[in-house]
Amino acid sequence: MRKVLHLIGRCFIVIFFLGCNSVSEEKVESIPTSETFSPIFHPSHEPKKANAPFSDAVQVGNTFYLSGQIGMDHTIRELVDGGIRAETKQTLENIKAVLITHQLEMTDVVKATVILDTISDFSAFNEIYTQYFPQKPARTTFAAEALARGAKIEIEVVAVKSD
Repeated sequence: MRKVLHLIGRCFIVIFFLGCNSVSEEKVESIPTSETFSPIFHPSHEPKKANAPFSDAVQVGNTFYLSGQIGMDHTIRELVDGGIRAETKQTLENIKAVLITHQLEMTDVVKATVILDTISDFSAFNEIYTQYFPQKPARTTFAAEALARGAKIEIEVVAVKSD
């Protein structure tokens, strides 16, 4: 009896490993080549940002990682007047402009990170934000002590281009 159990156990182990091996071979075949994952650092669509030390968008496969945008009117390189609502709207319009440059839309956004200068602006920001993202992308929102250029808000997003 002991020999039979030992033989059954050995057969089970061999079958298990053969089964695992065929599964992992299938997974390896479905993994895209390394070329698919090579990042593309796209230059800014804004001529005045040509010398910025960052890319407005970095593409990896069909995923686009956008740098944070603030409520700056790029024609005059100044923050818009009007407080958190106006800055939120301008920030989202700036994101939209970067997305359009890469044949993407706001509906392609799957993740947003929102940084507020003060968390007390959350409700006012959210009123504007929800008008731009009806699909409700995943989001993280927090407040920081100070943002670049004295902005009240900065938003970065991740978007996925459909095939």
